[in-house]
Amino acid sequence: MILRIGKLLAKLVLWFIGLSLALVLLFKFVPPPVTATMLLDDAVWEKGGITKDWESLANIDRNLVAAVIAAEDGKFCSHDGFDREAIEQAMERNRRGGRIRGGSTISQQTAKNVFLWQGGGYFRKGLEAWFTVLIERIWGKRRIMEVYLNVAETGIATYGAEAGAQRYFQHSAARLSVSEASRMAAALPLPKQRSVVNPGGFTRRYGNTIAARIGVVRRDGLDGCVYQ
Repeated sequence: MILRIGKLLAKLVLWFIGLSLALVLLFKFVPPPVTATMLLDDAVWEKGGITKDWESLANIDRNLVAAVIAAEDGKFCSHDGFDREAIEQAMERNRRGGRIRGGSTISQQTAKNVFLWQGGGYFRKGLEAWFTVLIERIWGKRRIMEVYLNVAETGIATYGAEAGAQRYFQHSAARLSVSEASRMAAALPLPKQRSVVNPGGFTRRYGNTIAARIGVVRRDGLDGCVYQ
């Protein structure tokens, strides 16, 4: 009985590895058509569908790339998918009972957004780590950024940079000003709650901080891996 269960578990593990590798290889070249996050988003069903429009990275303004690096992951070009210092800080906050911030990299968020579901739990985090390793090895930084900017939630039932730019500014993501890009990046963690158009309070201040950091990203080449 134990041997039979062991064989079944081994088959399931091999099946999962094969399927995950196949999906990662496929999405290196093909845009993910839909994600679990989109399908499980109540707002999508209330609005009657998803607003999204895939665009290549060449058609997304570099200001937005710099803005999300400044806001979400300043070490994007230098880490291997995991910011160990941020993870240690998050674990320390969790140990003290504080609010966890800044533990996930853009690579981890992309892995979660494309292949998994939102929410916590060690099992989900373990799968996220596995997919993060795969996309770092197979996709590379440019593709990770391209996919991230196309699947990230940018508003109510709205996904991706292009759909977000059209929703908020009525023009393409190919021409975003520093201010526009910074406001979109500031709203990314809570796109249903934070206003991109005429933001106030924290979102406005955070957007201004991101706008200032964009200069640092450019000066220090923190987005260089995306444009090699």
